[in-house]
Amino acid sequence: MPRGDVYAPDFPPTEVWLNCQRPLSRTDLRGRVVLLDFWTYCCINCLHVLPDIQYLETKYRDRPFLVIGVHAAKFDNEKNKENIEAAIARYKIQHPVVIDNNRAIWEAYGIRAWPSLVLIDSRGRIRGTLEGENWRLLLDKAIEELLAEGEREKTLTAQPWSFWQEPKKEPVALAYPGKIAFDSSGQHLYIADTGHQRVLACRLKAFDRAQVMESFESFKQPQGLCVVGNFLYVCDTGNHLIKRIDLISKKIQTIAGTGEKADFNEPKGEGLETALNSPWDLAYAEGYLYIAMAGAHQIWSLNLEDNLVEVFAGSGLEGLVDGDLFSAQLAQPSGISIAQNTIYFVDSEASALRQIDLQNDEVKTLIGRGLFDYGNRDGEFAEAWLQHPLGVFADGQSIYLADTYNHALKKADLINRQIRTLSGRVIGPCRLEEEVGCEVLPLWEPSDVKIRGENLYLADTNNHLIRGFDLRSQRLFDVHLENLPRVTEKDIAEIPFWRQNL
Repeated sequence: MPRGDVYAPDFPPTEVWLNCQRPLSRTDLRGRVVLLDFWTYCCINCLHVLPDIQYLETKYRDRPFLVIGVHAAKFDNEKNKENIEAAIARYKIQHPVVIDNNRAIWEAYGIRAWPSLVLIDSRGRIRGTLEGENWRLLLDKAIEELLAEGEREKTLTAQPWSFWQEPKKEPVALAYPGKIAFDSSGQHLYIADTGHQRVLACRLKAFDRAQVMESFESFKQPQGLCVVGNFLYVCDTGNHLIKRIDLISKKIQTIAGTGEKADFNEPKGEGLETALNSPWDLAYAEGYLYIAMAGAHQIWSLNLEDNLVEVFAGSGLEGLVDGDLFSAQLAQPSGISIAQNTIYFVDSEASALRQIDLQNDEVKTLIGRGLFDYGNRDGEFAEAWLQHPLGVFADGQSIYLADTYNHALKKADLINRQIRTLSGRVIGPCRLEEEVGCEVLPLWEPSDVKIRGENLYLADTNNHLIRGFDLRSQRLFDVHLENLPRVTEKDIAEIPFWRQNL
């Protein structure tokens, strides 16, 4: 590592810290090699960095090395402390996180992009800054060198880390459910129980009650689900794979992906020989699975007959640019649906609803303006605003949206080109026992929506629930799940707020 002559700026004393007993200062870090991770929880690239950080934390857990997350929000919703806490729990972040809503730390360190990583040596000097992802090997080598340097110069502390926070365990039947699907009969509901790393197969016994029939548990952060015939296709997002569950034999088979995250490229090849990049949602039409490949900012297709995978739409550059399939720019597509020869998808980072006409191969934006343009406004498509939507379902004349960061369920009318909120809220998370006027538990970052008869069904992610919305009465209801596998201590431990054995 090059010698550093610039000392790391101290943290503002008024910032809020999570996963830590009290706010930290530069003095608390003296004698430790420190890695600052500037992130925001909406960003797929930031999420890609987390496994590398977890690897480094594990490797150096007995050394004076510490990671500090600096959460600098992109969206207004990400400035809410309770929402950040939920993201920390969902992604099993096991290091202190400081909330940098005013970008004071961001500016002090000269940060320009998410994610950014800053290495600080045991004397408190900045030794390097990296932008983007895929830095595990370089960081590993640099940390080893800085620890060796500290040993030679006798600047490392022998004091154990003493500011850990008692873990907050949250026993829940579901944990951050991400996506849902129905079979063609509408009698079977499938749930990506994302926080418990499993997929649940349920049979609907009533509109608001379902019995869990099977639990499939060979996944890492599963998301998108799609039923085709007797097969359930699953985005095994954390493993960068597409898997298929045979609903008759109950066998699980990988059909696409290598298990490694794809780099920036335009692949076309056999499914099992082609790397994927955070597949987030699935839709099916005429022999093809269409994949919302969030990490590549593209839509991919998978031919189920010959198992060939290739880019279908998107240049791979992140943006909101319409045009032909391969020049258009997408921005973290996270939900996809197909109706009447048209693909509808939501670009979460551009807060956009978009479509691809399969007849003329053209990408068009229905709602959305750009990567940093968002809000919560109904009305004409041209005037409407969304905030990081993740879920979409189209039936030809209407599109239903899980407008995630607005905590809302919305309906877009394709005939009149207007959108309206069916269920939503303006303020932060509401709890029945805490707030007057919360007659029904409001949605909290819903991630998916599907229709069945006169009801919509939602993955109400941060409430750990499957919810329904009656289109006739315009009211939310809970879907009660029977016969759920009992939550064990292991399951509870998968939702930690802090690691005790630093």
